[in-house]
Amino acid sequence: MKDIIITGPKHSGKTNAGKAAASMYSLEFIDLDELIFQKTGKSPRELFNISQDIFRKAETEAVSVLFAANEKNQWRIIAAGGGIIDNPEAAAIIKKADAITVYLNISADCACDRIEKEDLPPFLKTENPKETHRALHEHRAAAYARLADIIIKAEGKNPLEIAAEIMEILSS
Repeated sequence: MKDIIITGPKHSGKTNAGKAAASMYSLEFIDLDELIFQKTGKSPRELFNISQDIFRKAETEAVSVLFAANEKNQWRIIAAGGGIIDNPEAAAIIKKADAITVYLNISADCACDRIEKEDLPPFLKTENPKETHRALHEHRAAAYARLADIIIKAEGKNPLEIAAEIMEILSS
């Protein structure tokens, strides 16, 4: 059995599409950010605020444990954090895992608009957050595309549409 790991930028719909797909097909859903919280008692943002290295270490450990812990050998849907692609160790674990990697692709403008509706994450608290985001988004988009087995254009789609598209591709 394979895990399906949903990747993509912050606010691309990974968690909501993952929950929808898991619900549609009675699969286990795992949110990597929630797993990090369960293991450390701190949210990814809290860990990042302490130190990016501490956060990346927790993220790598969570990914490692996650892929080693599928004792039932059942299909699972996993939503990764938006910046996991900038963690070479975690990305390597994903690449080696018996997983299907799905990249939810949205434009930099769409992602930025969604992010601006909340408190900016630490890495965007710069003199020009939009430009910082655009550069980061473009870098990550290329990296996510290289990691992906499946690329879904997620912009303008609701979680159920994204989930159905993922599952349709997997069943064909």
